[in-house]
Amino acid sequence: MRAITILPGEARQLALTELPTPKPDNGQVLIKVSAAGVNRPDLAQRAGLYPPPEGASPILGLEVAGTVIETGSDVVSPKPGDSVCALLTGGGYAEYAIASAICCLPIPAGFDYVQAAAIPETFFTVWSNLFDRAKLCSGECLLVHGGSSGIGTTAIQLAGALGARVIVTAGSREKCDFCMTLGAEAAINYRDHDFVETCKQLTVGRGVDVVLDIVGGDYFPRNLKALAPDGRLLQIAIQTGAKAEINLAAVLMKRLTIAGSTLRARDDEFKAAIAQQLLSQVWPLLESGRIKPVIDSLYPLANAAEGHARMESSQHIGKIILEV
Repeated sequence: MRAITILPGEARQLALTELPTPKPDNGQVLIKVSAAGVNRPDLAQRAGLYPPPEGASPILGLEVAGTVIETGSDVVSPKPGDSVCALLTGGGYAEYAIASAICCLPIPAGFDYVQAAAIPETFFTVWSNLFDRAKLCSGECLLVHGGSSGIGTTAIQLAGALGARVIVTAGSREKCDFCMTLGAEAAINYRDHDFVETCKQLTVGRGVDVVLDIVGGDYFPRNLKALAPDGRLLQIAIQTGAKAEINLAAVLMKRLTIAGSTLRARDDEFKAAIAQQLLSQVWPLLESGRIKPVIDSLYPLANAAEGHARMESSQHIGKIILEV
């Protein structure tokens, strides 16, 4: 099969190569990949900063959409011939990929493979953090950093569809305006305005109930200031740094909850539970057209490096997809 590999050396460039087609083991399926999503962890892995979990494919790619062509002997569903999208621990940048059967979902009615490939990584992440961990409720106020990212565009739509108010930060007028079209109540250009003060103004001094943060670094203490009493901070990435100072008095006085998570290393049973919640709670929203993944750009598999460059530029809005 054709697959993207990381060339050794300081540049760690991407190259299209020929590799053996993998075989599914018990509990696994082999998917003929039609499209694969590009995500920040792929860039980190390419840079040598995010090695795959033990037993995972060394090939980049955490989400795909395509057709099941072979299954392990104990797999009942999905079946060969089924169209699925799947969350992977690796292996998506290839013509064929192995997925755990319980981490596969049917492609939503009316969706093509490109749209479906944009779903798993961001929807699993947003659902598990906002609704499983933070227990975001209708009527509460959510602050999303990186509102125009794949995570951000998903969080705006999901939270809004389920009755939450949504405030976002983004780095340009264009990105802020786009977030508003998705249902954000307010979009703060972080280059021009202090998000802490703006959130206080928008909530009449109370603060937001939940913060979903992919930035880290010096955003951490500012997030604590932006939170309302009993607020929850969900730290799901650290794009600007892993270290920050914390005011423990604020945590105590406002009864704050701080949680961090990564999805890739979680076991299949955890991911399968999220998949079933998505199928029952989110698939109807996707199939009705109430929410949809936002696609920024498409690249052929052979041009995966261009997709990475697009993401590194931070000019994208929504998801970057590789067509196989």
